[in-house]
Amino acid sequence: MRRIGTALAAIMLAGGGLVAGTVPAVAGTVPAVAAPAAAADCAVTWGSLAKSAGPGSARRLTDVRAGQHECFDRLVLDAQGTGAEPIGYTVRYVDVLHQDPSDVVVPFKGGAVLEISLFSPRYDPATGQPYPALPPVDVTGYRTFREFKFTGGSEGYTQAGLGVRARLPFRVFQTANHLVVDVAHTW
Repeated sequence: MRRIGTALAAIMLAGGGLVAGTVPAVAGTVPAVAAPAAAADCAVTWGSLAKSAGPGSARRLTDVRAGQHECFDRLVLDAQGTGAEPIGYTVRYVDVLHQDPSDVVVPFKGGAVLEISLFSPRYDPATGQPYPALPPVDVTGYRTFREFKFTGGSEGYTQAGLGVRARLPFRVFQTANHLVVDVAHTW
């Protein structure tokens, strides 16, 4: 009876090894081992100087979200429309962010602040009523981002701030109706 149990256990272990995707060792050979995935090349050439495009067309913002990537943190601002017209913007590091138009200093978490100015009205030009508020963006636990918030705007512009860990390289580009701001994790 004991021999049957031992044989059954050996068969189950061998079968389990095959199911798990392991290759049983053969005398005189080295078992196959999966190669580790190659690390991403996080070298960037973006720099930290101001970036701008515009004026583009005035399109209201419809959404904002953030994501984490292996080499950078990403902020995406969605504008109404198909993206046939570019979105006018200026993104730059500032020592202190002054709220437009009041000039009040807006504090941010982090060691540096990116000011994001978009050619995007905050109010419906036909009615003068403000557009619905966009959702908050939670960047808790991000490697580079510390805080994002809309801070003001006037005369067809929307202003936002992005607190980051340090003054790191960043890039800005557009795809369809999305304005993308990537901030690298390192130089």
